[in-house]
Amino acid sequence: MKTEILLGDEAVSLGAIQAGLTAAYSYPGTPASEVMEYLIKAAAETGSFVASWSVNEKVAYEEALGVSFAGKRALVSMKHVGLNVAADPFMNSALTGSNGGLVVVVADDPGMHSSQNEQDSRYYARFAQVVCLEPSNHQEAYDMTRLAFDLSEALGLPVMVRLVTRLSHSRSLVQPSEPRGQNELRHGQSQDWTLLPVNARRRFRTLLNKQAQMAELSEGSVFNALEINLKNRAFGVIASGIAYNYVKENTREMKNPPSTLKISTYPLPEKMIGRLFDHVKTVLVAEEGYPFIETAVRGLFGVPGKTLIGKLSGHLPLSGELSPEIVRSALGLKPLEKHDLGGFKPAARPPQLCAGCPHADTFNALNKVLEEFPKNNVFSDIGCYTLGAYPPYSAVQTCVCMGASVSMAKGGAEAGIRPSIAVIGDSTFGHSGLTPLLEAAAANTDMTVFILDNSTVAMTGGQPSYASGERLLQMIEGLGVAKEHIRVIEPLPKNLEKNARIIKEEIEHRGLSVIIAARECLEEAKKKRRRG
Repeated sequence: MKTEILLGDEAVSLGAIQAGLTAAYSYPGTPASEVMEYLIKAAAETGSFVASWSVNEKVAYEEALGVSFAGKRALVSMKHVGLNVAADPFMNSALTGSNGGLVVVVADDPGMHSSQNEQDSRYYARFAQVVCLEPSNHQEAYDMTRLAFDLSEALGLPVMVRLVTRLSHSRSLVQPSEPRGQNELRHGQSQDWTLLPVNARRRFRTLLNKQAQMAELSEGSVFNALEINLKNRAFGVIASGIAYNYVKENTREMKNPPSTLKISTYPLPEKMIGRLFDHVKTVLVAEEGYPFIETAVRGLFGVPGKTLIGKLSGHLPLSGELSPEIVRSALGLKPLEKHDLGGFKPAARPPQLCAGCPHADTFNALNKVLEEFPKNNVFSDIGCYTLGAYPPYSAVQTCVCMGASVSMAKGGAEAGIRPSIAVIGDSTFGHSGLTPLLEAAAANTDMTVFILDNSTVAMTGGQPSYASGERLLQMIEGLGVAKEHIRVIEPLPKNLEKNARIIKEEIEHRGLSVIIAARECLEEAKKKRRRG
């Protein structure tokens, strides 16, 4: 097989394809989007499997679960906060089990480059009591994905593959192996997949009974490796995922390097950890994300007679990404020489809306109207329009999670905020905005909802939207919003006065109103023109 240069996300995708993938589903979110981008392109070229964007992560997971029920191999991918949305089917799938291989790929975002938080998905794997694989490089991302399908079928459970931003979005060489064919159709057993209490209790006991098997699997995993230095009984390192690279990059210059335990398969290999502690007095834990390993090893009282250092001891930072330089300091090495820039500081470049973005014209019109309503609050959502929080617009006051703008605006209105305004994009509305708007329509809550319809999922690369155009109008009316208070504006500079008048009319309405700001994303329009 030909060696390829791939993103970490793409290495996972290729591994899935060559493991006999039948179908893959996802909702776009950085740093996971490229997993599905690669799969969609490959599916279009070969026609041998299904790859599609879903309306949200919960739906994506359930679609993949349906494929697994049919005995086929399925992959579902998302960013870390997407797993919050998919948590219900994810947790329950540990009880239904997998019939065909079911792999959930989650890309965490330490440092919050494009996310609301930097939660660690390893906790979800432990919560569901399933195996988690954490690659440290691109080759492992490929190999582990292939292995994950085999493990899923051997254990009869979903398996998680955990990535982080720095691995997802860097490139390296990957050597593929011979591809495998797809599974035959084979239905799951209904008494296992119907989680009535009588079945769920039995299936939960089955899951618990598999924990010892998973622990032994981790102890024997080729991806967990213990390197003992017999000449150094003072210091050792436990490193997981990409942090292992940072450790090795620094220890190669040490005359007497520490013994190192690389952990890439969970549950934790307790026997291997014990052997390391038996050999050394002090252990550093280097891991990207939360102090997951460190907390587990420390337990309630730590390891008697031993010293454990890492994030909890302050030797490594509790938040943000690790780096070779940060790990170097924790290893007790001198800092590398730095070039003196003579006080020069690069200019700050905060993210901003693209020149000509339709959202800018919407915010200009909205701000013009809100000058007359000083006690307003604008609840925003996840998307390009969140950048309206920055100057020169300073137009929104909140951004929490997908769909929260509508729910929070309803709560705010019922607490006495007037006007209470929600701003949400078309794709985010389809993802999580329908249900809160259904509730607001039933109550005829005194609030105004802006749906910014730019016909795409713009922030993550222009993926398709399921709630745009005429379909969006039909959805809103179908939810029970009064037709006369469903207004459409075209956000353009020339329409500023007209749009402001419509916005003011709907804000003054004592009840629910929805304003759709409809204009195609400028960057996506440019792409279409280039494609001809």
